[in-house]
Amino acid sequence: MSAQLFLLLKITTLIYLSILVQPTLILANCTCEPQDNKYNHQTKHKALSYKLIAISSILCSSALGVLLPILLKNFKSLQKNDYSSLQFMIKAFAAGVILATGFIHILPDAFESLTSPCLSEDLWGSFPLAGFVAMMSAIFTLMMESFASGYHRRAELRKAQPVNIGDEQGQDEHIDHGPQILLERSDSSSLMRHRLISQVLELGILVHSVIIGISLGTTENPKTIKPLIIALSFHQFFEGMGLGGCISQAKYKVRTIIIMVLFFTVTTPSGIAIGMMISKGYNEQSSTALIVQGVLNSASAGILIYMALVDLLATDFMNPKLYTSFKLQIVANVSLILGACCMSLLAKWGGT
Repeated sequence: MSAQLFLLLKITTLIYLSILVQPTLILANCTCEPQDNKYNHQTKHKALSYKLIAISSILCSSALGVLLPILLKNFKSLQKNDYSSLQFMIKAFAAGVILATGFIHILPDAFESLTSPCLSEDLWGSFPLAGFVAMMSAIFTLMMESFASGYHRRAELRKAQPVNIGDEQGQDEHIDHGPQILLERSDSSSLMRHRLISQVLELGILVHSVIIGISLGTTENPKTIKPLIIALSFHQFFEGMGLGGCISQAKYKVRTIIIMVLFFTVTTPSGIAIGMMISKGYNEQSSTALIVQGVLNSASAGILIYMALVDLLATDFMNPKLYTSFKLQIVANVSLILGACCMSLLAKWGGT
């Protein structure tokens, strides 16, 4: 398992632990009162049934979404050209989904949390903290990619070079194999970048997935949960497509792919389960809950927006193979707009 993936697992575990200890901190705050006390036993039982349906539905849709690009990668027709029309279309659609997730779903929620009347207006209302955290997380992601790529490139350049043994045949072989060695180095750097992209992208998605899962799990209103089941199922399916495309490009070993797929698949259902366990003592309008959710959502939004624009869209839309085909350009642009619009509509439909 790579060091970056191990770091990703540790960060995700810390996020879970920080959320698990929230109820104790939240109950200690005398802030806005929770609104779920008005629901009777029958209503809460109905809500529980919907939550169980949500867990199974989101679990299946997440798995299908993240596995679809990985499985399509293995088709022989797609192996002939790494930049086939279908791949461009899927990646553009997924990038549009991730971009809309950051701008439409996560960032507005972050601003809403950090500008809530339950927080001190003098401290939290005088500065757009959500935008600042999103900006800094995007900058930090850029810096991390730059330093990691630079370190890997310098390590590649320090590797032993093929030497000329002096005879004519040796010189010919050296000339013949020189470009191949350079190509292998280029491929190695590109592969490392794809792996870093997939890990950062998964981190941003997992943070948001935990929050929306807990939010659904603590809700006791069946009328609120019912539309969220469909909305979040599509939400996770589309996000999974974007993540699955990055994982397939990273060419991980089977074990690593399984770990990353499982983490994405179970994160939101696990968040729902955590929300169900802490629902009695959880007050989402407390200052601690609002600050934690606002900051994490802001950071997640910054990561996803950066990844969608820089690592997904800019890489493909600036590719020479896209320039040479007007039809492929149209397909990619339409797919991008379609993905962004579909994800934006889910915010209206599901209220997330």
